[in-house]
Amino acid sequence: MMSERARLTGFLLLLGCGWGLTTPLIKITVTAGYQPFGIIFWQMLIGAVLLGVLRWRQMGRMPVTAKTLAVWLMIATIGTLIPGTASYRAAFHLPSGIMSIVIATIPMMAFPIALALGNDHFSIRRLAGLCLGLIGVGLIALPEASLPERAMIAFLPLALVAPLCYACEGNIVARWGTAGLDPFQALFGASAIGTVIALPIALGSGQFFVPAAPFILADFTLLVGSIVHVLVYAGYVWLIARAGSVFAGQVSYVVTGSGVFWAMLLLGETYSIWVWLALLCMGIGLSLVQPRLAEPTPLGETKVHG
Repeated sequence: MMSERARLTGFLLLLGCGWGLTTPLIKITVTAGYQPFGIIFWQMLIGAVLLGVLRWRQMGRMPVTAKTLAVWLMIATIGTLIPGTASYRAAFHLPSGIMSIVIATIPMMAFPIALALGNDHFSIRRLAGLCLGLIGVGLIALPEASLPERAMIAFLPLALVAPLCYACEGNIVARWGTAGLDPFQALFGASAIGTVIALPIALGSGQFFVPAAPFILADFTLLVGSIVHVLVYAGYVWLIARAGSVFAGQVSYVVTGSGVFWAMLLLGETYSIWVWLALLCMGIGLSLVQPRLAEPTPLGETKVHG
């Protein structure tokens, strides 16, 4: 019989492959001409509906206070609206595999922010991981053969906005919590508020669209990508509760590696030696910045705190 750790490892690999798949799906969606705020509106609406269906019994007991509204607004803006707008714009210009590699900078960006907020303590090992992450970004940006077109370099800083936002979001939650909301309630409320915010912005900017027959590939990738994202997030939350945040955090490796693989398989992307070296630097950097537990924690004992 497969051991518990083997089953959890297999589930982690499945989550990482699903998460990595969303990057080339978004690439297909934006390449068809769909604009960021229109995409964000439909993603958040689909996410809110799907979470509401999956967890409808718990949603009715959500506390609605000034603090929970602030949490939902923070997650909606810093966790989706701002990073989504930047990354979808960058995804139109950059190869999907590059976007997957760049997203691996989240833990590296989170480290100095954690130090500033007092969420973490200084570590030479993790500083070395941060430096390797910067080297990885540099290997993408500097060599002549790393990107198909040198003009793409201008959009690399835009791609870094999303991991910076996610790093800020994680540290804010770690520092101030989620006002008693469990992760599913937090995501549902943020999706609902985000839908309300994104709709007038999409309409006012002319980016709103309604998929209609005859449906194109981008409509399919938008729907599948939105559903996969919600299911993967729900699975990730479950994995944290089951195996602990350190174990679950290793999904970062799989997301980056599978994102590159999916881009090669679905989009036919190819990369120079500099990009592969950047991926190697990111992988080693991730291994250094990932937090370690002071003592081994048996699987299943770690709980999720809102």
